[in-house]
Amino acid sequence: MKKYISTLVVALICNSAIYAQSIAQPSEEQLYRPNFHFTPKTGWMNDPNGLYYKDGVYHLFFQYYPHGNKWGPMHWGHATSKDLIKWDEQPIALYPDELGYIFSGSAVVDVNNTSGFGDAKNKPVVAIFTYHNMDKEKAKQIDVETQGIAYSLDNSKIWTKYSANPVLKNPGIRDFRDPKVFRDQKRQQWIMVLAAQDRVHIYQSKDLKEWKFQSEFGKDLGGHGGVWECPDLFPLKVEGSKEEKWVMIVNINPGGPNKGSAGQYFVGDFDGKTFTVDEHFSQQIKREKAAWLDWGKDNYASISFDNVPKEKRVIIGWMSNWDYAQEVPTQAWRSSMTVAREVSLKKTKDGYILKNIPVAQLKKYQGISTRKTIKVKAQNQLIAKSQLDLTKAVVDLDLKKMTSGKYTFALKNDLGEELIFGIDNKTKELFIDRSKSGKISFGNNYATAVTKAPLHKVYSNVKMKLVIDKTSIEIFFNDGEKVLTEIFFPSEHFSELYLSTDTKGSTLNIRGHQLNIK
Repeated sequence: MKKYISTLVVALICNSAIYAQSIAQPSEEQLYRPNFHFTPKTGWMNDPNGLYYKDGVYHLFFQYYPHGNKWGPMHWGHATSKDLIKWDEQPIALYPDELGYIFSGSAVVDVNNTSGFGDAKNKPVVAIFTYHNMDKEKAKQIDVETQGIAYSLDNSKIWTKYSANPVLKNPGIRDFRDPKVFRDQKRQQWIMVLAAQDRVHIYQSKDLKEWKFQSEFGKDLGGHGGVWECPDLFPLKVEGSKEEKWVMIVNINPGGPNKGSAGQYFVGDFDGKTFTVDEHFSQQIKREKAAWLDWGKDNYASISFDNVPKEKRVIIGWMSNWDYAQEVPTQAWRSSMTVAREVSLKKTKDGYILKNIPVAQLKKYQGISTRKTIKVKAQNQLIAKSQLDLTKAVVDLDLKKMTSGKYTFALKNDLGEELIFGIDNKTKELFIDRSKSGKISFGNNYATAVTKAPLHKVYSNVKMKLVIDKTSIEIFFNDGEKVLTEIFFPSEHFSELYLSTDTKGSTLNIRGHQLNIK
């Protein structure tokens, strides 16, 4: 009996210790699974692929390895949403086959059935992707990447690969991938932009099956610190005018403005065969070397959705960086996507700015809110733990009467960890510092330097929109004229927001909204 009681006591003590430990140490799921940014339930994820809208549903495909938390044989994972905010994971769409892994690509709604895959009742959706043949890579042959297609007649539940794949063979270029296809309505043709080492190739087709080379873009333009990947090309009206320009987004790895991978863009004209940089923009990148879509370290492979209502241009990106993506401190899954963003084009005396802001649908989830205006002191508590849940929030900051000094915001927790960001009006730059944000000793260059985005003047008034999740912040400066996206891994959730400054006389209007998202 004594032995039984002793055993029982030991068991109770052990169980209590385990229970206490589970309370003291939140699980990975509790700490790091985003509240509203898409992430797969398990496995590895990187680039978004095949983005399109049809019959009231947005489709997001993504590079996916279901059997591990590091990059592996690539599949196309699949998720759907009715509003670009809440995503539901679906069964895997495309699996590797004898032609290779299924690398990045795009998808289009073939409204006129130019491909012949559909019929009078069914408009086919056609996916265009890169085959990556590892056997050839091991044999050190150069033509490891070709382009294939697949189609679906039931809104992406079932996919059929084209029997005559590949539809575009390799011309002898090792890095030859990531086809982004769109319908050029003006000329009644399909256009493909494809990454070819450190430039973009443009192809034309009438039926999505046979492709003809048209031109090359990118030599001696923009950043060339690494391989170009995941290009996109689309038209946009210039804000406040009837002028239309074409925008090309090109991702680069490495070579980003703050090390690692990043996305750059170009503004110009497209005649159906050739993309030419606008002279006004050309002068801009001569001064700046490259124009960056996002100055943070964690927005890569952003591409746009096909067939979005009202001709809006919506993009989404992979929220990580190849410098450390495979070593971030999560085990069940790795990586999430950025919030979906609507892009617009602004012309200034210095060039063109590709603005991006969260899609309007995010506003419908705004619940509990706080609002106040303060005269800025040296130290200011902006949001207390009891006011808002800062693991799912949108915060709008409106600073006025700024002077030449530094305005430092900090997300903090009770452990003394903090994510620091803000605007330095003296050095004229935005910044994010995650060196004290929690877990930082993984990967390359994760927290070795402060992320910076240059500004070209001293500001007296600025606006910043913060989209905050458990492990990410997306900062939209002055309606998306500059954007910084970064991830972080605190030991407990950040729960308070502060502002410190070395200046006097400024005012701050703050509006915080907790998001009702489960």
